Amino acid sequence: MSQKVWLGGIYLKEEGGYEIVLRSLHHYKKRLRNIGRSPELKDAPMFAQLVQHEASKIGPLIDPLITKLKEGLQTPEKLKALEADIPLFEKALNCYKSDIQKAQTSSDAFYSELIPGKSLVTADLGNIQTALDEITRFS
Repeated sequence: MSQKVWLGGIYLKEEGGYEIVLRSLHHYKKRLRNIGRSPELKDAPMFAQLVQHEASKIGPLIDPLITKLKEGLQTPEKLKALEADIPLFEKALNCYKSDIQKAQTSSDAFYSELIPGKSLVTADLGNIQTALDEITRFS
């Protein structure tokens, strides 16, 4: 019986997908650090506490994942280990996508401060869906 091959690893390393994933992870880390200032949470103090608690659990996972991803680009065995981190990659990519869209449509300063440089993020917006599709592919 053959084992499934994670094509997402090939996308990350060979197709340069690691760039958008790294930017998404850095953004996600920044977003989690600033979650208390999020406009969505201003009128929901109980929900805000829950979200901040979850952010405090997820935030510390990001730096080790960034390191693991960078090491995986050098070592195939470490790249294969990233398969277990697909859910965190998806969260980071979806967060980045959502915040880019909000920065483009909202007048709230929170998003414009969170999302720097319009030229890079416009290109990123198109690459995020590709990354989401590719990191979850198996054959």
